[in-house]
Amino acid sequence: MLWIALLWLHYEVANAYYLPGVNPQSFAEGTQVKLKVNKMTSTKSLMPLDYYHLPFCRPLNGPEQDNENLGEFLAGDRIESSPYVLYMKRDMFCEQLCINNLGRDEQRGVQPNKVVKAIRREYHNNWIVDNLPSAHRVDDKESEPTTRYWHGFPIGFVSDSGGKAYINNHVNLEIMYHPVEHETNSYRVVRFTVEPFSVQHEFDLETPVTEDEKLKSDSMLDKVVGIKNPIKSCESGSQEHTSYDMVMADGRFPQLASGRVLFTYDVIWKENPDLPWASRWDIYLNMDGAIPARIHWLSIGNSLIIVLVLSGMIAAILVRNLRRDINRYNRLAISDEEKQEDLEEYGWKLVHADVFRPPSHPLFLSVACGTGAQIMCMCLLTIVFSAMGFMSPARRGHLLMAELFFFAAMGCVGGYVTARLYKTFKGKSWQKATVFTALGFPSLTFAVFIIMNIVAFSQHSTDAVPVLMIVVLILLWFGISTPSVFLGAYFGYREESIEFPVNTSSIPRQVPDQPWFMGIPFTLAIGGILPFGSCFVEMYYMLASVWMDYYYYVFGFLFLVFLILLITCAEITILFTYFQLCSEDYHWWWRSFSNAGSTAIYVFLYSIVYFRQLEASTLASYVMYFGYMGLACLGLFIMLGFVGVSTSLYFNKVIFGSIKID
Repeated sequence: MLWIALLWLHYEVANAYYLPGVNPQSFAEGTQVKLKVNKMTSTKSLMPLDYYHLPFCRPLNGPEQDNENLGEFLAGDRIESSPYVLYMKRDMFCEQLCINNLGRDEQRGVQPNKVVKAIRREYHNNWIVDNLPSAHRVDDKESEPTTRYWHGFPIGFVSDSGGKAYINNHVNLEIMYHPVEHETNSYRVVRFTVEPFSVQHEFDLETPVTEDEKLKSDSMLDKVVGIKNPIKSCESGSQEHTSYDMVMADGRFPQLASGRVLFTYDVIWKENPDLPWASRWDIYLNMDGAIPARIHWLSIGNSLIIVLVLSGMIAAILVRNLRRDINRYNRLAISDEEKQEDLEEYGWKLVHADVFRPPSHPLFLSVACGTGAQIMCMCLLTIVFSAMGFMSPARRGHLLMAELFFFAAMGCVGGYVTARLYKTFKGKSWQKATVFTALGFPSLTFAVFIIMNIVAFSQHSTDAVPVLMIVVLILLWFGISTPSVFLGAYFGYREESIEFPVNTSSIPRQVPDQPWFMGIPFTLAIGGILPFGSCFVEMYYMLASVWMDYYYYVFGFLFLVFLILLITCAEITILFTYFQLCSEDYHWWWRSFSNAGSTAIYVFLYSIVYFRQLEASTLASYVMYFGYMGLACLGLFIMLGFVGVSTSLYFNKVIFGSIKID
């Protein structure tokens, strides 16, 4: 099984960037290529903002929003049109866009304007050309130019010397294209890079623009104003693109993020015959080698070592001891001494009449296990379909939509598991159990979502989901998820109860005092640390993709780590269940649930450590981060708790079914 998974993983890595369902768009020379703007993001705020929340240049007739799906709204994406005009294979030099007033100057004791606030919180622009996100090129004197393929490009910077905020009011838009094979005058965009600059354009609004300066060519934009101190690329008739040396020449200064500012841009087209359209996302998804694949392989190796160690412990302790115990329990007593030993039973056989006694609060355990099974199936299906390429970053919002759909559809699994367990526990309130499964965890999730939505709305963030999309979520909940739960519960109650190999006595056995190492705090601490150790490396990259806008597309690795996590939780739960039964403690139902679910506690503690990397300081960021992380960890606790209960139940049925009970 493991070798098959590894071979499949190798195949997925080799084909990881095939994006099914994404159709290429070709452009003829001179045709317009649209540049769109998306939300502005920051790791210091965690509250994405609409691009036009700041006084940037707007299209002539106002920005138009793309038709976005539910997943894009939930992710905070707001893709809109922009005033930037691009034509295929037509270079443009220092085109003037508009003049906008950014607000008051920075002064001590005076509230800064919105642009300065956004710059100090390190907000980044996220632009899109032909569905490709903008890469960010950084150029300075001390090192070679570098390009970063994630997290967009900054809207400005804060000077190290004076501490003032400066706006990046000029951008070089470098776009690579690839000629379409077997077609003439047909090209496709394969890369989009933005190089931002801060240029102090001095101009006089009262000085008219001469006729010669209005247009640089027939295809260029009208000039807005005459520049008094143009850099070389902004001179009339210039055919040179803006460069770092031009901006940093003697006598040149960056543009303060205040007052009237002129926005300009260059467009640079470059042919790249070696980069086909099908491979244009590769460098984005592997982030230009920023995260080598060997790190993920080391993570897999680390996880496999933990699994092998646990498997060795189970083989050495459980199998050896169980074989000895079963042989002793099943042997035929001949001598009086052996008969006396049989009367003085000890070990896990002593609790055979109580081991399958229904737990306390059976309804809640049944609902928790049903919800855990539903979440586990959702995660498994999402990872598998993502590894097959159906939820690529090129299809924005599809990953979230898939998670919602799979959770709603897998309600039948949750209802079935709840009904089957509750019937086994001889519960009578089956309607209540079904309703709790359909409404319990989704209600908590929806309540947290509404609170987070109110917080996002108060911060003018794009994370605030419109009312119409909330109505769609409610329809998805009550139109698909709830009926699916009731359907699964119907079939679950029609099934026979789970059969146990031994009978349960009418009088519960008294549980002796337990040693300290079998207490709940110790088992929770040990039971969670080993499964967490098998997945914490991938956990870092998943958190980075959620909170730092990194691309995460190694779902083949994630599939293996997910399987290893489930196996590790199952093995550690079996180990603790055996020790617990040997101590004559038969209250294993809730203990197995909590021992396996305790991994989520370590994940939450790790999220606290990770939060320090984000440098977020606002109260809204704290609420947003820990609200969603707490909800995610609760779902993880419930899912792994179901794994613990199901594996412990199977283990107990096997060992107690292998002995003779008088």
